[in-house]
Amino acid sequence: MIEGFGVDIVEVKRVKAAVRKYGRRFLNKIYTKRELDYCRGKGAPEQHLAARFAAKEAVYKAFGGGGKTAIAWTDVEVINEKNGRPKVILKGSAKKLMAKRKIAKAVISLSHTKNYAVGNCLLIGKG
Repeated sequence: MIEGFGVDIVEVKRVKAAVRKYGRRFLNKIYTKRELDYCRGKGAPEQHLAARFAAKEAVYKAFGGGGKTAIAWTDVEVINEKNGRPKVILKGSAKKLMAKRKIAKAVISLSHTKNYAVGNCLLIGKG
């Protein structure tokens, strides 16, 4: 059963500007080391950072968002499986919320172009 759905779109240039303006402070607040390592290894890292940002927002929205859902940015980690498919790993506050809401898994999808990145999240309930 679907328990939640979220979608978010991000302008790549806004993420790039935040990295330029705030540097490590921004990057370490939003992304895990594994996410940063992956994105830095790409030809256009800002596109991959933006896609992960959008996915994290989509997860937040799928859980209800609206300021009532306390999920730390780094408690939502977006990695890629060996076949390239994106996967979300929920930790800390996000993992606790997942257990509380009886969510079996969160599934994500990402896409990006030179200018925009989008992330989607589907929360699937147990049973």
